[in-house]
Amino acid sequence: GHGWREALRAHAEAVHAPKAVAAFAEERVAGVLEAMADIDEVIRRHATAWPLDQVSAVDRNILRIALYELRPGSPTPPKVAINEAVELAKEFGGEGSSRFVNGVLGAAVGDEHPQQAPTA
Repeated sequence: GHGWREALRAHAEAVHAPKAVAAFAEERVAGVLEAMADIDEVIRRHATAWPLDQVSAVDRNILRIALYELRPGSPTPPKVAINEAVELAKEFGGEGSSRFVNGVLGAAVGDEHPQQAPTA
């Protein structure tokens, strides 16, 4: 269903989010949900030590958003998507989350976009 859409809109209203921010969040959630099977396959391919259901919900969803932003044709530069995901993992994830997120995304970018792989 679309219960997520109503929940997101109610939250945006509760925190007085600007309309552009609310629209951005809604587009991201809709995009992730639409592409989730493909995105989760990328996570499985690059987080081989961790079955997807054992990756924390926070880390899993940070990875999903970042991988959506790393899709072909996205206006978000890979380095920006990875840096934002790592910062979210530092703030909301557990110990080691930022390293895990960085490793999975770095491997995914190197695999999908070899010319854009981060060098750091």
